[in-house]
Parts: sequence; structure tokens; C-alpha cells
Amino acid sequence: MSVLIVGSVALDDLETPYGVRKRALGGSATYASIASSYFTNDNRFVGIVGGDFPDEHIELLKGRKIDLTGLEIVKDGNTFSWGGKYHDDMNERDTLFTELGVFETFEPKIPEEWRKSDYLLLGNIHPGLQLAVLDQVEDPDLVICDTMNLWINISRDELIKTIGRVDILILNDQEAKMLTEDINAIKAGKKILEMGPSHVVVKKGEHGAVLMSKDQMFVAPAIPLDELKDPTGAGDVFAGGFAGYLDQTRDHSFENLKRAVLYGTTLASYCVQEFSVEGLGTLTKEQIDTRAHSLIELAACSLP
Repeated sequence: MSVLIVGSVALDDLETPYGVRKRALGGSATYASIASSYFTNDNRFVGIVGGDFPDEHIELLKGRKIDLTGLEIVKDGNTFSWGGKYHDDMNERDTLFTELGVFETFEPKIPEEWRKSDYLLLGNIHPGLQLAVLDQVEDPDLVICDTMNLWINISRDELIKTIGRVDILILNDQEAKMLTEDINAIKAGKKILEMGPSHVVVKKGEHGAVLMSKDQMFVAPAIPLDELKDPTGAGDVFAGGFAGYLDQTRDHSFENLKRAVLYGTTLASYCVQEFSVEGLGTLTKEQIDTRAHSLIELAACSLP
């Protein structure tokens, strides 16, 4: 079993009411791969960094047994970097700067031996890049795609083409409304299903998430937290945990997709309690299962 994850790798400057971090490890592929690594032993990572990317970050990823064969290192370039400042309620943030660096010319190259990966997670990157990845892989068991409002605004047509080629789309409620031009998130989810995916996950932040198929729906609660330090990457962690759990269980039934949503939510809850990936690096399976099972009980979702 294998999970191929393609996305961004970043060095983030983060500022929240709880503190500041400079050049912290970030990026959609980074967050998703670390989350997925708690469930599957064959994590395949495709991204790009510059010569300024710290060795300690490489070692952290390797320490999670993430295969970096697909990581391109451009020695004479700089890693994609982003700076953000969060407001007191953490639901709003200001982007202070965005420096694409080597990511500006990123062309995902899937190693030949990875083109038959079982699961494909298209991280939150330009839909044109996601389409390029889809053209390189060969009949994966499941394709999961994440996206964001930026791509809806500037690359809508390419995004809709991508959506038509994936099995599961993950996005938040505002993005779902923007994509479908519908003010109701549930109606928006139903419209997205008409675009091609068999399932859609509409994330609602502190209010949980909604998993939808054409004839079934599951409303997942969020984990109540009394402290949230940094929400950066939480959606990517959700996607990675979701994909990793499905790869581990090899069960695409709606009941198991519900559990995957709850495990993705669990990993995301650990992420937001610390800065960057600090809340993810030293978790144990017991910690994850304990928190997930409490959420499963809250959701009245039966275990196998």
C-alpha cells in the first residue's frame, strides 16, 4: 500500500497571539505527509525546495519514514516562503508576504516507480499542476484533491477539469460556496458532486466537517479545544490523515470514509495546538486513537 502526495514545501514566518516563528517548516505536502505517516509506511513525497532548505527539516521528514525520492532540490534557488499574521479570533489572517522562489517554476515529476501508487493526494497547489500529476499516474485506487479560494478565483476552468478527474474533493465551506456560487454549503456540496467526484468533504473549521455522496451525508463534529496556537496547515493535515487512514484500511465504504474524516480531524486538532508541525512530530498511535475514539463516540460512529 502506498500514498503519493504532491504539493508545496515552504518556510513560513508565523505570527499569532501565542507567539512568533521564523522560517518554520510548512507547505501542503509537508503537513499532509507527516499526518499520513501515522497510518501508512509507504509515503511518497513530491515537491521542490531551494538550497536554503535546512537539513534539519529533511531529517525530520526522513524520521517519519517519508520517502523523499521525489523531492527536487534546486541548490541555487530559494524555497517558497510565506508570512502570515493571525488575528485574535484566529479565523482571519493577513498575508505579510509571499515569495515563490523555486516553486514558481515547479513541474511535478513523478518517479517512474511511483506512477502506479495506490492512493494519490493532490495537495493544495495550482490545478494546472494537479492535472499534470494526473496525466503521469496510472489508475490509482483513489484520488483525493485539496484546493483553496485562490485557485477558484484565478484558475477556475482548470480546477473544474481537475475536479472532474478525482474521486474525493476536500475544501472549506466558503470555498464550496465560491466555487458553485451558492450561499448554502450543503447545496454547494451537492453541486460539486455533479462535477464528477463520488464524494466531497466540506470543512467547517471549529464546527467540524460534512462528508457527502450523492445519497448519503455525515456531519462530523470538531474536537473541542481550549487553546489554539496556530491554524496554519490544519487543512493539509486533515487531508493527509484522511488519505493515510484510507490507505491503511483499504475500505472505501461510506462508513469507513466517516472514520477517515474523524481521524483527519483528530490529526488536525493536534496540529493547531502548536506552531508549524511541532504538534505532529512526536505523537504516538495510542494518543491518536484515544482522541479519535472520543470523537467517534461523540459522533456516534461505530467501529468495525
